[in-house]
Amino acid sequence: MACHSPEEEKTILIVGGGAAAALCAETLRQEGFKGCVILATKEVNLPYDRTKLSKALESTGESLALRKPDFYSVYDIDVRTEMEAKSVDTGMNTVTFTNEQSINYDQLLVATGGTPRKLDIPGSDLKNICLLRTPEDGKTMAEVGKGKDVVIIGSSFIGMEVATYFQGKATSVSIVGRGSVPYGASLGEEVGKALQKLMESKGIKFYMNAITAEFKGEDGQVTSVVLQDGQSLPAGLCVLGIGVVPATGFLEDSGLVLNNKKAVTVDKFMRTNKPNVFAAGDIADFPLCCIGEERVNIGHWQMASQHGRIAALNMLGQEVEVESIPYFWTSLFGKSVRYAGYCAGFEEVVIKGNLDELKFVAYYIKDGKVTAVASMSSDPIVSQFAELLASGKDLAKSEIESDEPDWPKQLSEK
Repeated sequence: MACHSPEEEKTILIVGGGAAAALCAETLRQEGFKGCVILATKEVNLPYDRTKLSKALESTGESLALRKPDFYSVYDIDVRTEMEAKSVDTGMNTVTFTNEQSINYDQLLVATGGTPRKLDIPGSDLKNICLLRTPEDGKTMAEVGKGKDVVIIGSSFIGMEVATYFQGKATSVSIVGRGSVPYGASLGEEVGKALQKLMESKGIKFYMNAITAEFKGEDGQVTSVVLQDGQSLPAGLCVLGIGVVPATGFLEDSGLVLNNKKAVTVDKFMRTNKPNVFAAGDIADFPLCCIGEERVNIGHWQMASQHGRIAALNMLGQEVEVESIPYFWTSLFGKSVRYAGYCAGFEEVVIKGNLDELKFVAYYIKDGKVTAVASMSSDPIVSQFAELLASGKDLAKSEIESDEPDWPKQLSEK
């Protein structure tokens, strides 16, 4: 690991405080960069593992930190907290922050992550309607929700994990979702039903195919959530888990190319249309190797970490392509779902195993090929599929149709 040398005048500025930002800074020093490394984050905390927030709301920034403060000081990584970017001037190589400070750079990584979506409906300004983005948000939720009726809007990963946390701590836990089952878009109808049954067995109530119409309250605090069909759910705490949008508003006049969803367009080296500016993590629109370089925007912790590492290597002129396979996991009441690949637009799901026993493998099929695999209690099948994709091989639907598919044997073939 290198440290800063006064003889090296080059400055690399990293804007963001998540996995991509942290791994970029760390990789620069690992690869021997001796210039100035500045990591500017709008958070009050050092970079931390955000994926654990929804699983343990009472966590602190310190307990979730990826590195202790000494790490950054020993390796001369200048972490500046409470620095929210306001604009980027790619002509002058300058980032201006909301506190009116400006930092000049030779190379820039933008890794500002996502901004949680809000609901613009009557009563949305009431207290105790919360978004989860920081440890401080989680602590507030944990304190407010204890012994209260908790309503969670959104039935995907954040919503389901927060519901799991509150079971046994809240008076009641309800989930409101637009789809017919939780995780429908990401894991499919059958897997979603099985996970809903698991949650219901723990006393969690579901209101699916539902739209939230209004929040009602007393004395400025939320007391109920009203659905479009007229149902009213008591609520002392309401958690919004309805997705995120790229936090790229400050880039509008930067000259960087954004896609129609406001993600930053990068190449396979994580480089933007400005040669000395890179983007990584949840804000990056990048070519995914395992689906023929199709452009995607993926909000996975593992992928963000790889983005940060690849960006750092290419800042140093190593010309390394991003080739990581998407991989994530979630945990509900001690049961883990593991997932690898990319299944957007899947046409069919082939299930092997027993959904009722939560011991299964789900294969997601598109154009006759397996594009993703999810599993519960079936390790190491998901990791094997990720390894298969990483080797450049495909898995055809025909190869998984037998009762005991032998496709993992391909991993040992030369």
